[in-house]
Amino acid sequence: MANKKSYSLAFSAVQHIQALLNSSRIPDLPEELADFLELQELHDHLLTLRNHLTQISKGDILQNVQSRGFIAGLLKSHMANLRHLTWQVEQVSKGDFSQRVEFMGEFAHAFNNMVVQLDTTLTSLRTTEEALTRLTNSLRREVEMRTSAVNALKQSEARFKYLADHDGLTGALNRRSFLIIAETALKSARQSGTPCCLAMLDVDHFKQFNDSFGHLEGDLALKHVVGLAQDNLRQSDCMGRYGGEEFLFFFADADLEQGHKAAERIRQAIAHVPVQLESGPENITASIGVCVVLPGWKAERDSNFLQKAIELADAAMYQAKQQGRNRVCLAPVQHPAFVELDQDESGAVQQPVVTE
Repeated sequence: MANKKSYSLAFSAVQHIQALLNSSRIPDLPEELADFLELQELHDHLLTLRNHLTQISKGDILQNVQSRGFIAGLLKSHMANLRHLTWQVEQVSKGDFSQRVEFMGEFAHAFNNMVVQLDTTLTSLRTTEEALTRLTNSLRREVEMRTSAVNALKQSEARFKYLADHDGLTGALNRRSFLIIAETALKSARQSGTPCCLAMLDVDHFKQFNDSFGHLEGDLALKHVVGLAQDNLRQSDCMGRYGGEEFLFFFADADLEQGHKAAERIRQAIAHVPVQLESGPENITASIGVCVVLPGWKAERDSNFLQKAIELADAAMYQAKQQGRNRVCLAPVQHPAFVELDQDESGAVQQPVVTE
């Protein structure tokens, strides 16, 4: 009978140990086994190991294993390896590809291969990145050089265009550009039904000025005249150098009275502001003639029409010269196409004569 009871207790103990090892639920120690101290200690030891393994399976590798024995020693060793492996992974993440695992068998082999592949791949990427950076910098320099060349070309083109359209000395429009602009403006004035004026300016006694002060100072005087005249022009007006010391003006949307006022402003500015020479300030004056073009006049507003209008302004300018200079004279309000200009024996233009 005693042997049968012992067998029953042993069987119960084995079942309990198997439950501790295999069941997901923690079994209680059976009452019939509670009096066996060694079995209670084994139950507690296995339960502790079970709890440690559960925590490890959840990723807790920092727990402190207080148990002793062979299995506990294996757990401690395994957790130490996992902690070291975690540190090595962190080092790899920081770029240290010298890390190698010399434990954990096949895992170590796979880890080491991964690190080598990462190192090789990142080295290749760095090499590619450096090449792309060099290429990008080279392309950027090329773009900058091309952009600089294009800008220089644009500036050069603008400069050449400016020089092609302007007088190189004074900065006023040259004769060709002024005539083109004035002819277009005459047609525009006719279409808009507004009057406009042409004016001719000649610097008084300019030959005498050159003879007295020299051509360089004469050039300075011409630039002085142009600067003052342009300061007194509206945005819609324009000014061009006709030749020598003669300058042409186009006053848009201006009848004869308004053209006279515009010319008078320019004359007064020149008369009241001396040109600053090396020898000191010197007064200069100008004579101006003005003619008006009315929108209702029938005729093609071509270069011939424009030249006739300029001749009327030129004749009025000569009238200002004959009347003592430093003044503005107005041409008669006559259609340019029907006006012929008389000349005296010296070839000077006199008052216009209406032919029709």
